[in-house]
Amino acid sequence: MRAVRCPEGKPTVADVPEPSGEGIVVTVASAGICGSDLHLLNFGLPATFGHEFAGTLPDGTPVAVEPIDPCLVCDACIDGNTQLCVRGPAMAFGVGRDGGMAEKVLVPASSIARLPVGVAASNGCLVEPLAVAVHGVRRGNIRGSDRVAVIGGGTIGQTALVVAQQTGAKVDLSARHDRQIEAASRLGAGPLDGNGYDVVIEAAGTASALAEAADRCRPGGTIVLLGSYWDGSVEMPGMAIGMKELTLIPAVMYGRVGPSRDIDVAATILAQRPELPDIIVTHRFPLDAAVEAFAVAADRSAGAIKVVLEP
Repeated sequence: MRAVRCPEGKPTVADVPEPSGEGIVVTVASAGICGSDLHLLNFGLPATFGHEFAGTLPDGTPVAVEPIDPCLVCDACIDGNTQLCVRGPAMAFGVGRDGGMAEKVLVPASSIARLPVGVAASNGCLVEPLAVAVHGVRRGNIRGSDRVAVIGGGTIGQTALVVAQQTGAKVDLSARHDRQIEAASRLGAGPLDGNGYDVVIEAAGTASALAEAADRCRPGGTIVLLGSYWDGSVEMPGMAIGMKELTLIPAVMYGRVGPSRDIDVAATILAQRPELPDIIVTHRFPLDAAVEAFAVAADRSAGAIKVVLEP
């Protein structure tokens, strides 16, 4: 079967054996290219790429996939923090094990998230970034009375906007590119309006975005760190954080609280916001066009938000 591998830092469509072994085979219908995939190109990973994907079970049931395989027995897993499992990056699809940019992928039963009625598997790849946003909004304890700002108009920023809105909160968003601003407007966000926000979601992963988050936040407010700082370190706006007594809350991947999984909440939100795919999925490519798809995904100035591969 065909799969996207990235030898020597370049996306390549390769012929690989079909998956076999313990687990469930999902026939992939959609796989999103994440900003982290673009950064991971330089790591020379041997695995098939892709952690945002959805498809169908052998009986035709449409599903999304929570792309982690935690041990479920360590202290973090028992507490519901499966994202902090002792297995670390080795448990992540598209990083430590083969991901979803392929015709088929083998996943544990614990990773399956059934898609609600009305959500097509072709759009189900959006469940994963929505789950990231669900986890961040949950960690930030965002409530309907909050005034929320999102900094960053990529997929994570747009999904954070939607999930925060589901709490009843009023949400504004700032973005660098016109297409991102247009998408946020269509989703019901306004532009950032001054300072004094109760919660600021930093979804860009840059020092400048973090500095703006500290400026925009009210004294005693909260910054949710939803972006990834790929440079390894970031300059901290220490004066603003200290003088305002701001709370910084990092959020990574997704977990669960009791019986409620972030991934399942995300699937429900996608069903409740059926306009989301048409607004943020800007490009779709067949799997064989992965090289072109990665190039488009890397050029945000040309209008790309979410680029999707369809095996």
